[in-house]
Amino acid sequence: MSDRLRLADIPAHAHGKFRRDPLMWLMHVGVDVLNWIDGLAEPPNRGPGRRHQFFDVVVAERGIVARDQNVVAVTFELPDGAVMPAWMPGAHVDVELPSGTVRQYSLCGAPADRTRYRIAVRLIPEGRGGSAEVHQALQVGTGLRVGLPRNAFPLAVGGYNQPTTAIRLIAGGIGITPILPMLALLDRVRMPWSMVYCGRSRDSMAFLDELAPYGNRVTLHCDDEAGLADPATLLGDLTGAPAVYTCGPPPMIEALRGALVHRPEVEFHYERFSAAPVVDGAEFEIRLAGTGETLTVGAAQTALAAILTARPDATFSCQQGFCRSCAVRVLDGAPEHRSTALSPQELEAGYFLPCVSRAEGCLTVDL
Repeated sequence: MSDRLRLADIPAHAHGKFRRDPLMWLMHVGVDVLNWIDGLAEPPNRGPGRRHQFFDVVVAERGIVARDQNVVAVTFELPDGAVMPAWMPGAHVDVELPSGTVRQYSLCGAPADRTRYRIAVRLIPEGRGGSAEVHQALQVGTGLRVGLPRNAFPLAVGGYNQPTTAIRLIAGGIGITPILPMLALLDRVRMPWSMVYCGRSRDSMAFLDELAPYGNRVTLHCDDEAGLADPATLLGDLTGAPAVYTCGPPPMIEALRGALVHRPEVEFHYERFSAAPVVDGAEFEIRLAGTGETLTVGAAQTALAAILTARPDATFSCQQGFCRSCAVRVLDGAPEHRSTALSPQELEAGYFLPCVSRAEGCLTVDL
């Protein structure tokens, strides 16, 4: 995936007159031109994962948005209050925290408000430390850096050659964050929609106050009241060949994929908020050129997980093959690329993404 905003991110015209919404197309063209001009000043031969497109922001607001106090919403602005780069529902940004840790978070504010970005983060006590730092360190006035918005989960709101007449949204836990901005856009283009929002308990569910105005179009499913929701409950009535958009934990995503495998008339769009399991993996080896150490990557293990056993300081973030922060250069061997995030130039330079990509035999990497 390129860091530049893509044509595929632009939704179709709501009533099918155009393949892409003309106003949003013009806005994205303008952003791409600015990014191209900025790129002229970048040094040659930069590697993936470099933070050349990060910019300085300041925390303008923060607030607790779940009754259990474990989800905080943080709003960023530019220090001078200027307009920020455009984004569309489903987009995320890289956030470089004060410690230097980089994490990806979905934007959950209003795309029309170009003066601010908002993210929301659930505290994960047993996590890798990013959520704890957001909760503790990002106070109003804190300065930090964020990257340009990228969209691996774009909302296509019907239109050109699409059979979609309705949208079914399904959010699991903190997976509400990319879904939330979609609601306002669907309302604006008058696309019928309904949503199921699942959580462990009502107290753990974020943004309930913001969802309340949508009335019975939003169904809350609390596990402690009704048990785990099955695919039939989550999908509801799919009459009208709708599209399904979902974000949540991998087991929920896989259950929905299984339920829709024989429904080719239904579009299925999803985003996980944690790494997917390895599929069709085979054991191989990675040799670290800097130390000569050889690591065995298990059939059900990612190359990144193996690298982290020897190099716990190695850079990584999303673990899903789109942020590119874990990219390393292959010095010898043939990688099996399982991501489209790297550009042709990066592939030609020998980079691969150990979070998802694999190999046969042995790879020697520049670590």
